[in-house]
Amino acid sequence: MGLKGFETWRIIVPMETLAKLFGGQPRVRIMRLFLLNNEHNFELEEVISRSRVMKNNARKEINALSAMNFIKQKTIIKEGYRGNKKKVSAWALNHDFQYLQSVRDILVDPSLLLQEDLPQRFKQVGKIKLMIVSGVFIGNSKSRADVMIVGDKLKKNVLQQVVKGLEAEIGKELDYVVFDTEEFKYRLDMYDKLVCDIIDLPHEKLIDNGQLSTYISKK
Repeated sequence: MGLKGFETWRIIVPMETLAKLFGGQPRVRIMRLFLLNNEHNFELEEVISRSRVMKNNARKEINALSAMNFIKQKTIIKEGYRGNKKKVSAWALNHDFQYLQSVRDILVDPSLLLQEDLPQRFKQVGKIKLMIVSGVFIGNSKSRADVMIVGDKLKKNVLQQVVKGLEAEIGKELDYVVFDTEEFKYRLDMYDKLVCDIIDLPHEKLIDNGQLSTYISKK
């Protein structure tokens, strides 16, 4: 049941501690947003929607991060109403920031993203039989999905809200898949590529009620 192919010993640094170290939770969210989308130009409204930080706080943090050269401001050309082009301000990660790697090691360490309360958050979605995390949660870019959930009569609208909340904290859009019990069993029996890839590649089971097998028989 442990993490396949990865060291399972880890130190979890609470979000509260990170917030104190980096000047508050809004700053941590925005920094992660730029670190995990390091080639993207973000306008203010996109920073607000992706990080779920209030507008005044987002503007303040962007100004602070720009002042310390963590991010840099750009002027980009954007197509507006009726095809008119206009210049807008955006911000992007500054790859020349002196302490970039050190900050990345702290904020994007998979052990920080895999918080102890993660299973508890998803339990409000309904009775989950199996929950597997991979991808961003274990630092494996080859993963087909960050989260796979198997359960019946799950609350899809609640699931979406939980995922959006996580995306804001992590700073990255999550790839997740949800199956009911019968569909999961069918896909497993049919050697469905998506399911097999998730199970074969490194992953960690956060919820497992023991009712479902993830064994893939070899042809």
